[in-house]
Parts: sequence; C-alpha cells; structure tokens
Amino acid sequence: MPLDIETEANTHLFDARGVARRFRHSAIFGAIGVLRSGETMRFVNDHDPLPLIAQLRDRLGDHLTVAYRQREPGAIVIDFGITGLPEE
Repeated sequence: MPLDIETEANTHLFDARGVARRFRHSAIFGAIGVLRSGETMRFVNDHDPLPLIAQLRDRLGDHLTVAYRQREPGAIVIDFGITGLPEE
C-alpha cells in the first residue's frame, strides 16, 4: 500500500516505523516539542496510535490539530499541527 507522505512547506516528516518501539513516544514528544506555530509533523506509522494522540492532546490541548491523511491497516499517516503558541 503506497503511503501519502509527500510534504508541503512547514511540514516535517517523522517516520516512526524506523524508531525502536521503546523509544518512539519519547522521540515523538521531542519532535512535536520543537515545532512552532503553523508547522506540521507528518507522522507515519504501522498502526493507529490512539493512546499517543490522547497523550499529545493532554499535553498540548487546543494547540494541537490532528488530521488523518491515510488510515488503513498497516498504513497510517497523520498530520499533527501546532497552532496558537506564543512567538519565540
């Protein structure tokens, strides 16, 4: 199944399939943590990360947007966007 991973400006690819499972959540939290308002992380995974999405929503609240680009068994692509953060 081909994945929809082509990115646009201000979109950064994170392919979790290449990260050891025990490191994935830490790596994802780190990657999301450096995004600025208006940026998106295109997340690729082999399963639907519902617990991770809940954790991200708990941490980021209304600053996080979640948009599935692809949601099929073995082929998950999600855009995690960041909005409304103060300027650095």
